[in-house]
Amino acid sequence: QVQLVESGGGSAQAGGSLRLSCAASALTVSHYAMGWFRQAPGKEREFVASISYGGGTTRYADSVKGRFTISRDNAKKSLYLQMSSLKPEDTAIYYCAVDPDHAISMTSSYDMYYWGQGTQVTVSS
Repeated sequence: QVQLVESGGGSAQAGGSLRLSCAASALTVSHYAMGWFRQAPGKEREFVASISYGGGTTRYADSVKGRFTISRDNAKKSLYLQMSSLKPEDTAIYYCAVDPDHAISMTSSYDMYYWGQGTQVTVSS
């Protein structure tokens, strides 16, 4: 069983930065792709970014490309999301996730993932 705990959320002004962290409980997360998703009020959960087991392959949603950077430290069993040039539309609950069936990209259906509890990010204009 994998437990994921996010931290680092909070409030920021438009144009500002925040860094999210996700701590995993299981050593085996180093074998799998991990990612960040977000859900704004009244909207469906959406993909933000993912990273392969070794960190060599990253993918981003078009809406965050060039502004957000995903990274991981397998020795610390941790996942990060550096968010810069924040916009009010980035306001959402951000979730960390692990795809236990894939090592490169998160391609399983969402109900197969391990999820964290989420951390709120609020960006004001």
